[in-house]
Formats: sequence, structure tokens, C-alpha cells
Amino acid sequence: MSDITPSASSEDLVQRLTQSRCPRSNGYDVRWVIENQMGPNALWLLEWLAPALGLDRLRPGARVLDLGCGRAMTSVFLAKEYDVQVTAADLWVKADENAVRVAEAGVGDRVLPVYAEAHDLPFGEGTFDAIVSVDAYQYFGTNDLYLPTLARLLKPGGRIGIVVPALREELEGDDPPAHLKEYWEKDPGFWAFHSPAWWRRLWTRSGAVTVETADWLEDGWRDWLLWSEVCAEESSSEFMADMARWSVDLMHADVEHVLGFARVVGRRK
Repeated sequence: MSDITPSASSEDLVQRLTQSRCPRSNGYDVRWVIENQMGPNALWLLEWLAPALGLDRLRPGARVLDLGCGRAMTSVFLAKEYDVQVTAADLWVKADENAVRVAEAGVGDRVLPVYAEAHDLPFGEGTFDAIVSVDAYQYFGTNDLYLPTLARLLKPGGRIGIVVPALREELEGDDPPAHLKEYWEKDPGFWAFHSPAWWRRLWTRSGAVTVETADWLEDGWRDWLLWSEVCAEESSSEFMADMARWSVDLMHADVEHVLGFARVVGRRK
């Protein structure tokens, strides 16, 4: 933690961050979300994913894997909003740290934090009714062979849904967008950003799922920019504030708005 002192009042932040399309997310304490963020607003993205994934149709107590859960905000959200049992798996945040967080949020009986690597998940076939991954799948799921391995953890007919930072259209050739070249050169992770059409092809040819949704969040860059601006100003962590400032610069540099978010949902055959 740093000596940064948040400047805006909670009332000002609520007014600034209230999203008409995210009524569930609007109910969460804005300071809690800011302090537990690890990138774009994961609750906004999960709420966009929810209807396509059919979270409202899951029975109470259904088992959901939150893969790459970060600081478990999305896991808390899933447990509170959909009354499901969540396995919160992450490699970068230790399970005991997330256990404290979910207990403080009042869902310690419904969220089980697990320290796990995405290619070595300690679960049996057919364990989960649904799998969710928000702002994480691009780090481990672009390989052609990954989805069939992951999908086996779903019950037949179960769904997997992801939201990832993405490109509006797939790049042509081997060069990054000219106006974003300096960012690509500094962070090779941008090569893991793909278009909704690319994700649809990858999942379809895997044969593991029937792809039900692969689409683009219209004006998602606006949400990305707004959230980054707020976190740059209000995060008490110097590291996270620096990351947010970098994202603000990225969004301003993307004058052609080629960056945004893709939502992909598949049903296990």
C-alpha cells in the first residue's frame, strides 16, 4: 500500500460509476471494487456475460468454477447474486488471501478459494455446472488443445463463458496496429488479444462445445477508459494506480477504437 489518499467522495464515485446496464454491480461498494480490482471492471464484465451464460437459470447451489478469479470479486458476485457454490481458482493470488476476502464479504460458506494453475486443475470430469472466466482466459486459453481439456470438467450440457480484452477485428499480417505499435512492443501479451470471430473459430473447431455466443461489447472502450481513470485517481495502491494510468494512456492512444471486450459462451456437447 502507498500513501495515496483517495480524493473523491463515495457519493461522487457512485454517481460517476453507476451503469444503467449493470444494476447488480451498482449495488457493490465502489471503494471495495476499486481496491480489489486487477484490471478492467470485472463486475461490469461478468454482468454482461451473465445473460448469455444463463446464470439466472442455474439451480440454487449449482457448482461454478471461477477460473482466474483474481481477488475473488467475481466469485463473491456469483455467490451473492446467483446463489451458487463457487470454486475460486487463481494462480496469482493465494487462496488464504481470498479466503479472508470472501469471509469478510459474507460468502465464506459458498466460495472455496483454490490456488491452481489453469493447465493443472485438480477437479474431476463433470464437476461443474458452469465455468466462468473474466479478464483471464486470454493468458492461458488461446492454445487449440486447451478448451477440450477444460470442457471435460463441465457436466454434459454445462456452459463455459468468458469475457476477454479483445480486438474488434482480427489483425491482418504480422504487424500490430500502427497507432498502438509502441504498446505491442512493450507488452507481447497484446498478441493474445483476438476478435470475437477468432474465438468462435477456435472453440468451434475444438469440437468440445457448441458455440452459442461470440460477440463484441459496443463502446466497451468507454467503460475501460472510465474505470481506468477512476482507479488511477482513487486506488490506494501505487502499483495498481500506475497500471490504471497506463490503461488510460492506452485508451487515449487507441484513436481507432480497435480494443474492447469479447464475450464467448459455449455449451458442452
